[in-house]
Amino acid sequence: MDISDIATTDYFEIEAEERLGKARSIFEEENPKGIVVTEAGEYDGVITQKQLLQSHIEDQTKVATLTKPAPKIDLHDDVREVARALVEGGSKVAPIFEGETVWGIIDEDMILDGVLDNLDALTVEQIYSENPVTIPEDATLGRVINLMREHSVSRLPVVNDDGFLTGMVTTHDIVDFVTRNEDKPTTGERTGDSDRMLDLPVYDVMNSPVETISLDATVEDAVRKMFEMNYAGLVVTPDDDRVVGGVVTKTDVLRALTYTEEEHMDVQITNINLLDTISRQTIRESIQEITNKYQDMQVRHAHVRFHEHKEKLRGTPLIQCKIRLRTNRGQVAGSGEGYGAEQGFNVARDTLERNVLELKGVQSDREYEGQLLRKLNEL
Repeated sequence: MDISDIATTDYFEIEAEERLGKARSIFEEENPKGIVVTEAGEYDGVITQKQLLQSHIEDQTKVATLTKPAPKIDLHDDVREVARALVEGGSKVAPIFEGETVWGIIDEDMILDGVLDNLDALTVEQIYSENPVTIPEDATLGRVINLMREHSVSRLPVVNDDGFLTGMVTTHDIVDFVTRNEDKPTTGERTGDSDRMLDLPVYDVMNSPVETISLDATVEDAVRKMFEMNYAGLVVTPDDDRVVGGVVTKTDVLRALTYTEEEHMDVQITNINLLDTISRQTIRESIQEITNKYQDMQVRHAHVRFHEHKEKLRGTPLIQCKIRLRTNRGQVAGSGEGYGAEQGFNVARDTLERNVLELKGVQSDREYEGQLLRKLNEL
């Protein structure tokens, strides 16, 4: 499908020299996925609501401070390649170019709506993220924000003391809560007011009851439910609606669109712009080298996520890398940090290989145990 069939020429634009307060107002009033940033009339990047939440920058600061690069999409690119570009760029929205001119924008909702009727062939179980980060009801908003930053997620299931699902908190909930309270007339120092808000329990902000979806539901059903409820993700409940089995998000669906049937392994890279001295090809070959050692482990999909920390060493940022393999034996992952994407990836790769060996060892032990029991039964 040609991306021009589903994209739009209707988008929001802001100059890099404008204040963040103006960008915040656009998000509050119009709720776009992102805003295109220009400098002297030329495309410069995008800014998203999530970026505003994850920063402590004053509204008087220039938009340029938070502007991030986004994939530049050609007007006639294929929808699968655009989905890949959004996931790898860690972006919900991207500009579409006709030649050197911005023609319009594409966002994840437009893509999902365009392919919705073709998603009934996939089930939630095939694409969802297992073992999500959860948070207790009495945790503070400050703790919620820190966890979202640490794990690069935009939603957290809320659980009670028994570990049962009671709510969901998202970046949108926090932004809405904070801006609603900042609009109220107050006395005293604004910093003190903000500190008090960060100390409030997540119970005061979370959404409840939570919309859930079963493992055997189709991805089409999941996306239709997200559209209907205006949610970007759903909690996956395997057997009991109170138990958190995982989370399925619009990004998971976009990632599924990029799965290939090619002979080589499909490797998805999030935040590919952080790659410096290492290439996509090198990453794919390195992961393939590990999986080739254990041919009984069939890798269906590999996901590599890079995250940049503020810390630097001689100008090179500290990079966290997480690698997750979806295999016929379940999921296995490895993570690590290093200065530069290559070093971070190498540490994560070593951890991944150790975890693959551990998984293989545990399963070998179980197989041996089964063989032993069968022999004992024969005696």
